[in-house]
Amino acid sequence: MSRTNISSDLRATLRDWIVAGQIEPGSRLNEVHLSKELDVSRTPLREALCGLVNEKFVLEVPRRGFFVAPLSVEEIEQLYVIRQILDPAALRKAGLPDEATLGQLKKLNTKIAGAKRAKRIIDLDDEWHLTLVAGCNNEVLLDLIRQHMIRTRRYELAYMSQAKNVSVVTDEHVQIIDALEQRKLSLACKHLEQNMSTAVGPLIDWVRSQQQPEANE
Repeated sequence: MSRTNISSDLRATLRDWIVAGQIEPGSRLNEVHLSKELDVSRTPLREALCGLVNEKFVLEVPRRGFFVAPLSVEEIEQLYVIRQILDPAALRKAGLPDEATLGQLKKLNTKIAGAKRAKRIIDLDDEWHLTLVAGCNNEVLLDLIRQHMIRTRRYELAYMSQAKNVSVVTDEHVQIIDALEQRKLSLACKHLEQNMSTAVGPLIDWVRSQQQPEANE
C-alpha cells in the first residue's frame, strides 16, 4: 500500500476516534504512542495529523505538538449557519421528489424514531438528508454538505443522545415531507432551514456546561 493510502486510512481512523469521543477534545495527540498503537511510522502519521488540521479536527501548536480541537460555541454557530444555507439550496436545485423518494424518506424517518444509539440515529439522519437532496445536480454543493456532516458529528452525538431531541428532529422531517407532498417546495425549504437550526441552542448550552467545571477551577 502506498504512503498516501496509509496516510488517508490513518486520517479516517483518527477522525473516527475524535468524532466518537474516544480521544477527548483538547487532548494532546502523542505521536510516539499513536505510531506504536497504530503500528505505523511517524511520517504517514504526521501527514494524517496535518490533514486533520486542515479539516479543523486537530490543532497544531508550535513546539507543543498536535491537540484535538476543543468543542466550541463559535464552531457550532458557524457550522450550522452554513448548513442552513447549503441544504435548502440543494433541495431547491433537486426540486420536488418523486413518490418513491418520498416513501424512502418516510421509511428512514421511522427508522430514526426507532433507533436507540446516537451513532445509528446520526447515520440515518445523514442518509435522510442526502436522500432529500439526491436530485441536486451540483456535486460540489453535495460534497460541501457531506463535509459539514462530518464536522458536525461530534456535536450531533451529544444532541441525538437525548430522546426528546430525536423526537423534535423526526417531527421536523414530517413537516418537510408534508410540504413536499403538497408540492410546496419553498415551504419545504423553509422547514428544512428550521431543521438545520434547531440543534444550535441546545448544543451551545451543552458545550457551555462542559466548559463550566474548567471555569470554576
